[in-house]
Amino acid sequence: MQENTLRSAPAVPGLTLTEPLAPGHEQILCGEALALVESLARRFEPRRQALLAARREQAAARRAGERPDFLAATRHIRESEWRVAPIPADLQDRRVEITGPVDRKMVINALNSGARMFMADFEDATAPTWHNLIDGQRNLRDAMRGDIEYTAPGGKHYRLGPEPATLLVRPRGWHLPEKHVLLEGEPIGGALLDFALYAFHNGATARARGTGLYYYLPKLESWHEAELWNAVIDATEDHLGLPRGTVRVTVLIETLPAAFQMDEILHALREHIVGLNCGRWDYIFSFIKCFHHDAGCLLPDREQVTMTAPFLRAYSQLLIRTCHRRGAFAMGGMAAQIPIRDDAAAHEAAMQKVRADKEREAGDGHDGTWVAHPGLVPIAQAVFDAHMPGPNQIERLRDDVSVTAADLLAVPGGTITERGVRGNLRAALGYLEAWLGGQGCVPLNHLMEDAATAEIARAQLWQWTHHDARLDDGRPVSLPLVQAWLREECAALSDAGGAAQPPGRAGPGAVGGRHAQAADLLEQTLLDDEFADFDVDEKGLNAFTS
Repeated sequence: MQENTLRSAPAVPGLTLTEPLAPGHEQILCGEALALVESLARRFEPRRQALLAARREQAAARRAGERPDFLAATRHIRESEWRVAPIPADLQDRRVEITGPVDRKMVINALNSGARMFMADFEDATAPTWHNLIDGQRNLRDAMRGDIEYTAPGGKHYRLGPEPATLLVRPRGWHLPEKHVLLEGEPIGGALLDFALYAFHNGATARARGTGLYYYLPKLESWHEAELWNAVIDATEDHLGLPRGTVRVTVLIETLPAAFQMDEILHALREHIVGLNCGRWDYIFSFIKCFHHDAGCLLPDREQVTMTAPFLRAYSQLLIRTCHRRGAFAMGGMAAQIPIRDDAAAHEAAMQKVRADKEREAGDGHDGTWVAHPGLVPIAQAVFDAHMPGPNQIERLRDDVSVTAADLLAVPGGTITERGVRGNLRAALGYLEAWLGGQGCVPLNHLMEDAATAEIARAQLWQWTHHDARLDDGRPVSLPLVQAWLREECAALSDAGGAAQPPGRAGPGAVGGRHAQAADLLEQTLLDDEFADFDVDEKGLNAFTS
């Protein structure tokens, strides 16, 4: 790209963009849109920073021995009768939702997948490079208008079908900064940028079409963070002249602290919320992160920690009971499998896992579920059609469910194996290699992986090596052993060759040429005496985006 094709952003007092605008980006980063960003950041950044400080205080309390529990101060909210606002008609049936990054072809394919909903993800499935983020906003604007098209380098043309899925958007969490947008010289929250740009460019379109602006909100750790979202939503609706309730949200319960505050989160957002979702992979990571310091809280191999584990089953059933009591949806979790086209037996085994997972969710009372690949839509659809003849199951109150704090904190049994350690090393290396190349959704071992997998993998590796864990054969999971296996796995991936493949193509070559950098990054986190937050630490993923 020639330098003379780039433009500066419109001047907004106090707001600075550190990158020039590529062609087409001026449509998204126009003066009016940036004025909304500036207004929200100026008003709400202090509260965001205060809430992040509160997270750090809670983490310190856990390190000192405090355990999460249901809050005594909000008992009145849990024990009183109230319901969320009525749910819009086009959100009543959410039996299958597909998720994925915000690149143009992916958006079209997901909207045409046959799923009822598509969650376009600015968070775990999108590496937050500046171009990924702004191109993604442009793609979603075109999708909302119904005129999105794409021609691949080989000439294949993509356009929307006659019945596209309903669009939902996941902005980044409160914890992630946007280093390319500064307010008075300091980075603003990535959540505010993602949320504001989508609302600005699509609010009028949604209103004209008789629909709303629909979001998924990630990584909340307290009902106070839900209150902040509620204030941001109200301020945005007022700024854009949209009726109250135009913005509707689903909150992912994907942190351990949030599992103890589901009623409170629903209550704080009751004018805007339509449901909660079991963000189970991040929830597992959060469990490890919350107790990384505790040698009594070591989880077994990642593949042994399934939704049938008592602590995860308690969490999912509590979510169903809480949501249905309040008139909200209880959304199930992700099926990350990818169809295996060259091995019929392996393919059928993988699809049977999907069926079993969805049978459990639908049977328990979930109102819908997630899939990562269009090939899984018919399977999930058939299961929910069989179990859920109506549009949802909100009438199933699940009064039989009773969950205690001890249930949510029960550490599952299992073993740590060489296969599990090496699997974590391969997953972390493969994902980090792709992330460093600007790709946030990666097919690895016939699974569509996002940042949650890398977080679980490296968190387990850190915890095992720092707490004298032992393999099932008696060997200690020592740092020298893991470092030796890391070198072996890195060499094996490098020998496989090839660049990282785009989502939808899996195989032994789904790695690229940045293995050494990925290995260095992973090894450094294992060497650190303190457990590092990948997503906010200066050594972590966010620092490698541009």
